Amino acid sequence: MTLPFELSVALRYTRAGRRGRRKDGFMSFISGMSVASIALGVMALIIVLSVMNGFQKEVRDRMLSVLSHIEVVNLAGPVDNWSERVAAIKKADAEVLAGAPFVSGQALMSTGRTVRGAMVRGIDPQAEPGVSDLGEAVRMGSLADLEPGSFNIILGQDLARALGVGLGDKVTLIVPKGNMTPAGFVPRMKQMTVAAVVHSGHYEFDSTLALMHVDDAAVLYRTGGPTGIRLKITDLYEAPKLAERIAISLPSGWYAQDWTMQNRTWFAAVQVEKRMMAIILFLIVLVGAFGLISTLVMTVTEKQSDIAILRTLGASSRSIQMIFMIQGAIVGFVGVACGVGLGLAVALNLDVIVPAIESMMGVQFLPKEIYFISSMPSDPRASDIVPIAVLSFLMSLAATVYPSWRAARIHPAEALRYE
Repeated sequence: MTLPFELSVALRYTRAGRRGRRKDGFMSFISGMSVASIALGVMALIIVLSVMNGFQKEVRDRMLSVLSHIEVVNLAGPVDNWSERVAAIKKADAEVLAGAPFVSGQALMSTGRTVRGAMVRGIDPQAEPGVSDLGEAVRMGSLADLEPGSFNIILGQDLARALGVGLGDKVTLIVPKGNMTPAGFVPRMKQMTVAAVVHSGHYEFDSTLALMHVDDAAVLYRTGGPTGIRLKITDLYEAPKLAERIAISLPSGWYAQDWTMQNRTWFAAVQVEKRMMAIILFLIVLVGAFGLISTLVMTVTEKQSDIAILRTLGASSRSIQMIFMIQGAIVGFVGVACGVGLGLAVALNLDVIVPAIESMMGVQFLPKEIYFISSMPSDPRASDIVPIAVLSFLMSLAATVYPSWRAARIHPAEALRYE
């Protein structure tokens, strides 16, 4: 099959170094460095963003082991017949899988010597496993130990360590809601028995979380019953949209919030950091694009006589411009393809590559006792890789505009005057 004239010449210029001439070899070296620069930038972008996605996924999964996808809260009073309310929500939206009641509030935990603040959550041990992974995070006990009327409590691992308590020990729960007496306001206090310890791997929860039965929490906080419902849905990324639809159908005094709203500041900070890192690393691709401009300018300067001969043989200025644009597009495509391939290869095998580097250098990048992660997380996403590849290729095409325009303006007579 005969190739188009412009493509044939562009391919010949791209692999000019194979003919063994010194000048052509140097041009081929410069062209190879341009390919390597673009590939290095694309590879670095894919690897770094994949690692950031991996860390975000790890933290998100640890959060969702404690949090639910959506919370429906009644500000006006208790949620009567919560199971019927869940059934109605599931009937209205098939994406809702399960629901569980809860009561939440703040309190102080005291052992006589130490006092710590805690976020108390009353749960139903039977329904809770359907909406969260708390059952899997519980250590040295189980959710079944939270029986109504027992006033047992499950503490976060770091909270229990700070209080210096273990299984079977007593702690005093001090609720800010209390009673007025002749001596003044007296907060309500209740002695609780530590029934288990929960370890989610997320310090914010492990240092503040305290779980008890929903009926016991309703008694202590005098809510008259559950104050809200925790929901689990099929796709956690659809939680914001689904929460809006549920909120519209709720009566006055009710509201719904999804898991991203509960940690909005953290997720916003991660997204800003990810964008800034992408912009910084994209400068590597920009360096490769500038290298491509230099390569094409040098090629145009060297090939002036060839351009002049082509023009005298009838090639139009548009054809000359297309030759160098195709040459730059080939370099950009090869660089982007190599970068995507290498980036994916590294990102998908970080769990093997990082331990090998740690073993060779005798260092540990992620101490398990600090990060609670045994391997470097990586999560390559098409939503990151496709824009990186497309923008890098478009940047390579943009780099061909000036050199190809300059080549098209060469006058045959001027180029051949000193030949």
